[in-house]
Amino acid sequence: MSTHSATTTPEKLDELYELIDGMETALMTTRRPDGTMVTRPMATQDRGPLADLWFVTSIDTHKVEEIEADPHVCLGYYNDSTKEWVSVSGKATISQDRDKIRELHKPDWEMWFPNEGGNRDGGPDDPRLALIFVEALSVHYMKAKHSKPVALFEIAKGMMTGSRPDLGREEELSRAEL
Repeated sequence: MSTHSATTTPEKLDELYELIDGMETALMTTRRPDGTMVTRPMATQDRGPLADLWFVTSIDTHKVEEIEADPHVCLGYYNDSTKEWVSVSGKATISQDRDKIRELHKPDWEMWFPNEGGNRDGGPDDPRLALIFVEALSVHYMKAKHSKPVALFEIAKGMMTGSRPDLGREEELSRAEL
């Protein structure tokens, strides 16, 4: 893998969003009050103007408590087919802004918030719904530079020769770029 420093910030942001759009699910890592970390899958709902990301959750979950105690999170995305990956270090905030929830609401949220009667129906006015907004502080990712067959060849060659496979180009978006 090589690091390519001639890529402009707008190009890196375009690549980042292309990668995230293709992966959809992040592994979000938070820190528990006892210092241990926990990771869980979260579906990316939307993105902000830079590398900021939105997720939906129930207001009554451990991850909400964990974020309120320590807002620093890490999001990991991985595409097993292309071997591309994204790591976003950021600061999370919890929001129950109904306008934003209405803007982002999708019908499939209702399967995670079963109808309990009244406004507890999984709809945009369900009081259980909360959003997690992750403000990206830094981003590190690997963009594949080969097609899948060539990448598989690179992996096989690495296994045969003991050399590191050249699968892609690593990039970083610093706090100053975000």
